[in-house]
Amino acid sequence: MDATQAVTHVVPLAQELDENKVTPGVLGFVVFAVMAAGLWWLMKSMNRHMGKVDFKEAPEDGASPAASAPADQPADAVGAGAATGAPADRVPGEKK
Repeated sequence: MDATQAVTHVVPLAQELDENKVTPGVLGFVVFAVMAAGLWWLMKSMNRHMGKVDFKEAPEDGASPAASAPADQPADAVGAGAATGAPADRVPGEKK
């Protein structure tokens, strides 16, 4: 089979394609690949940062927060203002 005969078989297939049909093509693939790589990097970075977080878990014995209050503070001081010394019924920085 000659190369020109092979091309003549492909020409009718090319004429059947709709010229108004839009396909993503190579550019769409490149954009998708860049977004996927960015997401992978973001997840890796988040995992690294979450590994650095040192948090304290709540006690498992079901103890109330009042029972774990320091001895120098009354049990009702545990709450919104305990760290700043503000009354528990006020939010720090809030005006009267």
